[in-house]
Amino acid sequence: MMIVAVVNTKGGSGKTTVATHLAAHFAQKGFVTGLADLDPQESSMGWLARRPYTLPAIQNVDLEKAKPPKALERLVVDAPAALKRKAVADVVETADVLVIPVLPSVFDEDGTRRFLNHIGDLKSVKKGKRDICFVANRVRLRSRAADRLEGFLADMNFPVMARLRDTLIYANLAAEGQSVFDVAGARLDEHRRDWRPLLDYLDNCAP
Repeated sequence: MMIVAVVNTKGGSGKTTVATHLAAHFAQKGFVTGLADLDPQESSMGWLARRPYTLPAIQNVDLEKAKPPKALERLVVDAPAALKRKAVADVVETADVLVIPVLPSVFDEDGTRRFLNHIGDLKSVKKGKRDICFVANRVRLRSRAADRLEGFLADMNFPVMARLRDTLIYANLAAEGQSVFDVAGARLDEHRRDWRPLLDYLDNCAP
């Protein structure tokens, strides 16, 4: 089983959007997929409850009650912002890959820097035993904020594997329990292409 944790202790960075989309992608690819929601708000679980039964199934995994089923091939963990230091360490030590969403704002840069400083002290990160990447989220292309975010991420030690544009499409799909991978047709092709580098990266990280 491959565990992908979507994590950043800075709130509002779009972790749930990234987590639900990754789970939907894995399910569409035919993997036995689970989605674990560690956030008390349970936004991912709300999305899963709205997901049409006609779409590929994603299992609700409650990590607080039991270990994930052995049959799972992919598990996506939606980690909350208000994680305590030990909980952050637990998520990092358990996951195979950390995906860190970041918004184009100085507040997100500051919060993300603090998060990276924290996980940088963990043995698995120091020894390079965890694959870690960024997702630049809600980006308005060719804007000053986007340029600033690119400069910030360029100074970090981990690659940027996706740049997701700022659009209402994600909010509209979330209301229906869907993702850009669940909607057929060319209308969302450009948005699916935004995800392709990250999906290829995860394929290469897979055990």
